[in-house]
Amino acid sequence: MRYMATYDLMETIRNTNQWLGATASAVASYPMFAMVPNPAYSWIAAWGEVTERTFQRMVVKPDWGIRTFTCEDGRDHLVTIEHVVERPFGDLIHFNVAGRAEQPRKVLLVAPMSGHYATLLRSTVKSLLVNCEVYITDWHNARDIPVSEGKFDIEDYTLYLVDFMKELGPDTHVIAVCQPAPLTLAATAYLAEEDPAAQPNSLTLIGGPIDPNAAATDVTDFGHRVTMGQLEEVMIQRVGFKYPGVGRLVYPGLLQLASFMSMNGERHSNAFLNQIQRVTRGEGSDHDAHNRFYDEYLAVMDMPAEFYLSTVERIFKNGEIANNTFTVNGRTVDIGKITTVAVKTVEGGKDDITAPGQCVAALDLLTGLPSEKKASHVEDGAGHYGIFAGKSWRSNIRPLVLNFIDENSNDSPPKGQQAPKIVSL
Repeated sequence: MRYMATYDLMETIRNTNQWLGATASAVASYPMFAMVPNPAYSWIAAWGEVTERTFQRMVVKPDWGIRTFTCEDGRDHLVTIEHVVERPFGDLIHFNVAGRAEQPRKVLLVAPMSGHYATLLRSTVKSLLVNCEVYITDWHNARDIPVSEGKFDIEDYTLYLVDFMKELGPDTHVIAVCQPAPLTLAATAYLAEEDPAAQPNSLTLIGGPIDPNAAATDVTDFGHRVTMGQLEEVMIQRVGFKYPGVGRLVYPGLLQLASFMSMNGERHSNAFLNQIQRVTRGEGSDHDAHNRFYDEYLAVMDMPAEFYLSTVERIFKNGEIANNTFTVNGRTVDIGKITTVAVKTVEGGKDDITAPGQCVAALDLLTGLPSEKKASHVEDGAGHYGIFAGKSWRSNIRPLVLNFIDENSNDSPPKGQQAPKIVSL
């Protein structure tokens, strides 16, 4: 109950700040205060508007916001989200462009379960939707999953990926972004032994901690510095009475967000101060650059405690993937069993979360894969976010990944075929 009270306390603090912002915005916006020649009222109203929005979006799952797509026929086609596989802890969804012929590239995006929703990959989805059939793992917020659904650790996560790959079939190209890269590699190896025919054609690992010890970062240092007992005592709480998952042990999204913000505290503080000043001057808007970024960044989800703890212990501390000793249900998963799936790694030269060297370590584990089916790329000057959703992804990495997919596809697009352009989204 002590942890449940702590969880409810965090939610109370968040709710109170949202209320304070709404109150300040409403009070300072009274018409009568316009008669007072003091800019303080405008500043208070702006502070309230920014504060209310900031704390409100922390508990709201963002919308995908991908509604229409203009195809080569010049017409706007509706984009609908289809649930291909539905599970308690996550679904496999498909972005269906109505009226468009099925695209030759079938891509499965494996989204991270690291505190943010899968919508963090919205821009990645949009860029691939141009000429791919895009599927993505849509993980659920642990606070909304009843305790009766049981546990969910990294072995369960791996088996979810195995089932999703089986559902899509062998003509699939998998792209794993960040945290799920080692588990996606393990899931592919699991299939290589259990059901080789269900393996994907290619696997692209982007900024994932295959071997966290290959290049130290603040994240890896933290993982080695703290004990599992300390993590469980300080980071894990029980979901409060407000949500369907009441009583479930989780690593709260609000706690994760506080960690994210503290890593670049001065930059975030300046961003919010500048936004308040813009709103004061009447220059802020609902979808300006600040709101577009923070609407996604501040929207956090709780992770199942067993998933968070097993990730730290088995991936970072024990290095089970890096040492090729990872087990699922007591069975060792041998990454060397992958012999036909082409694998490419992508790293950012300035990635301070998954430093260069951590992801490319996957290629050394693929002892049974011919060298011609291995590829790697380091994007100079790119940070962590840029390699899958920023300028580096749009300008250079995406074309390289699509070329890799085409080179390892059984049904490649004809040479010289032009990809359709996005006119509106």
